[in-house]
Amino acid sequence: MNPMNPNTFNEFAVRGQTFDQTGYDEGLRQHMLQVYNYMVGGLAVTGLVAYFAATNLGLMQLLFGTPLKFVVMLAPLAFVLVLSFGLHKLSLPTTQALFWAFSVVMGLSIASIFIVFTHTSIARVFFISAAMFGSMSLWGYTTKRDLTNFGAFLMMGLFGLVIAGFINVFLGSSGLQFVVSMGGVLIFTGLAAYDTQQIKEIYAEGWGQEGNGKLAVMGALNLYLTFINLFMSLLNLLGDRE
Repeated sequence: MNPMNPNTFNEFAVRGQTFDQTGYDEGLRQHMLQVYNYMVGGLAVTGLVAYFAATNLGLMQLLFGTPLKFVVMLAPLAFVLVLSFGLHKLSLPTTQALFWAFSVVMGLSIASIFIVFTHTSIARVFFISAAMFGSMSLWGYTTKRDLTNFGAFLMMGLFGLVIAGFINVFLGSSGLQFVVSMGGVLIFTGLAAYDTQQIKEIYAEGWGQEGNGKLAVMGALNLYLTFINLFMSLLNLLGDRE
């Protein structure tokens, strides 16, 4: 029995009953729609908060001109850790609230892009990122190929990317920054497909509305993070600076 096969989860959940493929497929479509709705909603909240903060000079000075900047920088990571490790203990409303709070904090943390880059180039890169992400996510959803090994390779690349980015904080090398940004585009484009397939494969009707509701939030969080990182990598490569 393949534990990553969605039919296996469903068969286990409704043991002794006839498997309804049509009902399962419809439930999966609704689940994926919910994931994408959360993701798009989170991105919209982040964008609005980032733009509002960037147009408020007093708020920007408070956020990035005081020690509060460290809180703003680290807060998104704290939310991700709480959601990831506390998912089974959290209720669905709490999980949803944390996701929206994360989207707000993330908006504050990236607000400086509206000062560093022109608004036109931000919009252009956003639509490029959306097209790349959307096409790869669709492929990840429809492909019959198992992307597990591909995902493991991407995660190793991501680990190396984080190390290189950390080193460049001290070196300040434009060449290394270019390499990191290019690597980010390649890795996060691939992760769009891998993450989508993983969300599809762990869906199970038998987990119930609340269980799948929390899975939808976490799936949206994974796709959100992949999109944001792809967007930021492309912005560093293609964005026009003020």
